[in-house]
Amino acid sequence: MGLDVVLYRLVRGGPSRRPSSVAAQVVPDPDDLLLDLLKRGRGGGRTPTLDRVDPLGELVVGAERAPQLLTELDCLVEVARTPAETAQVRRVAVLVRRCVRERDLEIRFEGD
Repeated sequence: MGLDVVLYRLVRGGPSRRPSSVAAQVVPDPDDLLLDLLKRGRGGGRTPTLDRVDPLGELVVGAERAPQLLTELDCLVEVARTPAETAQVRRVAVLVRRCVRERDLEIRFEGD
């Protein structure tokens, strides 16, 4: 299964066209580390954005919500049980920090 986290750059077209998205960076989750962490950290009101992640769908988080997402990732680190889980959250946090700095980016959690 897995839950990839993809950083997309929004490319603006002409004045009447919707922006298109171009993948800029990916954190894959082939061992379901992130997915397992999300299940363990779910609920309690500390991770409202991450609680909405659908392992079979897609959740888009715009740059305006990236600071909140960083706070929620800190909560995931608290429930991590292995160095591999902690490292996975840190890799995702790198993408989110980039999204905070560059406002033409968005994060997508893409399940399969």
